[in-house]
Amino acid sequence: MKGAFAVRFAAIAIALFAFDLFAAQKPTLRIATTPYPLHAPLWAAKELGYLDEELGKVGATYTWNVFENGPLINEAARSGDIDAAILGDQPAIIARSVGLDIVAFANIAAGEKAMALVAPIDSPIEKFEDIKGKKIAYGKGTYVQHLLVLLLEKHGVKNDEFEHINLGANDIPIALENAQIDGAVIWEHYISLLTLSGKARVIADGEGIKQGNIIAYAKADYAKTHPKVLAAYIRALDRGARYVSDHPDEAAALLAPAYKLPRDVIAASLQRMDFHIKFTPRDLTEIANVQNYLLKEKIIRKEVDIAAFVSAKYIDLAGI
Repeated sequence: MKGAFAVRFAAIAIALFAFDLFAAQKPTLRIATTPYPLHAPLWAAKELGYLDEELGKVGATYTWNVFENGPLINEAARSGDIDAAILGDQPAIIARSVGLDIVAFANIAAGEKAMALVAPIDSPIEKFEDIKGKKIAYGKGTYVQHLLVLLLEKHGVKNDEFEHINLGANDIPIALENAQIDGAVIWEHYISLLTLSGKARVIADGEGIKQGNIIAYAKADYAKTHPKVLAAYIRALDRGARYVSDHPDEAAALLAPAYKLPRDVIAASLQRMDFHIKFTPRDLTEIANVQNYLLKEKIIRKEVDIAAFVSAKYIDLAGI
């Protein structure tokens, strides 16, 4: 009897050890994102359980890491704290140019009206040219910095004809309300939040001059080591993008608590975006245009091989 008990005990111990070993070897995808509707496919995939389902099918799990903007995400990638990220095309190109070994494996969204120059509702700024002599805030290194340059070129305003204020997105609404700045170049959800509340109005947006791509990248070594995990992640993102596109009202209701924002703000934000995972020829042209701007302005000094940086390999592997 004692012998049989000992055998059973040993078998249980071995099984538990094997389970712990399997759990320890289970691949984990450390995801980085920002709390903006621009990233709605990912947030919907999390809230609807698509991430758990698709990653679970390949025996993987994930961790959820939220940052304020793309430059902060790049810092986390550089320090080895994340494996995959969603952010604007500009900070992604900057990261690749300065040596961060990453691959852009999917598009997430694009929206010409999802980024804009806004000014307080009672501001004397009526048209873009009125920013001369004013304090204009934006996040340096973020993708709206390119929009500002394009607007300057379009309207014939010089870079030194107004004061540049480097300000985080979360600080801009308060700075506008307290008259610390005269205007700001910002993205969604802030545009909808400020305009729907009657605190600000849009002066100029990206319509006709900038597409405003949000992309997904992964550390190259992670992508090479865990291609099936990345493919599963893409399938979850694609399901999230399709849900947001096909069910915008339901998506707004779903994401409002996650973003801790009013439902009408989320709904308005989603209307300004086109969500798609596969890179289109227009997406690739936009990314190349962003790099040309970065090189021209000497924000980066090393050219990125866009064909090597943007890869459809993992989308093909995902089968979408």
